[in-house]
Amino acid sequence: MRYVVGYTGNDRGQDALELATSLALTQAAAIDLVTVLDWPQDGSVGSGRQRVQDELDRAAAGVPDGVEIATHVRLADSFAQGLLEVAADVDAGLIVVGASSNGLLRRFTVGSVANAVLHSSSVPVALAPRGYRHRSAFTRMTSAVGARAGADGVLDVAVESAARRGLPLRLISLVALDVHESSDSGEAINKAHQHAHSVLARAVEQLPAGHEASIAVAHGRTIEQAIDEIEWDPGELVIVGSSRLAQRRQIFLGTTANQMLRALPVPMVVVPRDWVRTPR
Repeated sequence: MRYVVGYTGNDRGQDALELATSLALTQAAAIDLVTVLDWPQDGSVGSGRQRVQDELDRAAAGVPDGVEIATHVRLADSFAQGLLEVAADVDAGLIVVGASSNGLLRRFTVGSVANAVLHSSSVPVALAPRGYRHRSAFTRMTSAVGARAGADGVLDVAVESAARRGLPLRLISLVALDVHESSDSGEAINKAHQHAHSVLARAVEQLPAGHEASIAVAHGRTIEQAIDEIEWDPGELVIVGSSRLAQRRQIFLGTTANQMLRALPVPMVVVPRDWVRTPR
C-alpha cells in the first residue's frame, strides 16, 4: 500500500505528513511525498525544483525509521492535478492532504487544493486537521453511519480497515434536532439508536470473533454540536462516505460530511462512492 502526500513547506504540509506517518505506522505502508510546481513560462525549472527537492529531503529525513518514503517533484497545471497524477503512477491507495491554514486549531477548513482533490479523486482522501501532531499508530477506527444509499459500502470499508489494522471499531450516529419539534426530536433519537444497533450487529458479523466494536449516538441542535458531545481519542481516525450525488468511484461531500468536517478534532478519510480496493 502506498500513500501519496501533498506537501508544502509550511504547517499544512507538516500536518499532512504527520497524518501519513501515523497511517503508515498503523498499516505498514509506504509514503510518496509530493510537491507540485507550475509549468514555468520560460521553460526553466532548475533552481526552483532544487529548492523544493531540498525541502522534501529535509521533511523525509524526519520520518521515523522503518517507514519507506520516496519524494517527488511534479510539474502540473495545478497542485491537485499533480497529486492525482502521482497517485495514479504509483497505484496509491490513499491521498493525504492538510486542511487550509485559515482554520482554528485542530479544526478543518478545506482549502482550494483539498477541495479540488476531494472532487476529482477516485481513491480515498485523508484530511489532516490543522495542528495535527499525532505521530504514532492509530488506536481506534470510527465510522459515521447513516440510512441513505451508499452507507452500507462505507461500513464495509470501515469494518475491513479496522479488522486489517487490528483496531477497535466505533460506529457513530449524529442527529441534528429541531428544538421547536420536541416530539419529533424524541422519535428521531429513538430511530437513530435502533438503526445504529442494527448496523452494529451487521458489523459484528463481519468482524473477526472477539473484535471490539461499539456505537455512540449523539445529538444536538446541529451536527457540529452533536460531534462536540462525543469523546475523541487522540489516535482516532474517522471514515465517512461520499454523497449519493457522487459519480461512481468519485468523491462528493454531502451536507452532513461537510458539517462534520468543520467540527471534527481528528482526521477524516472520505471514501469514493462504490469504492473497492483492487488487490495488486
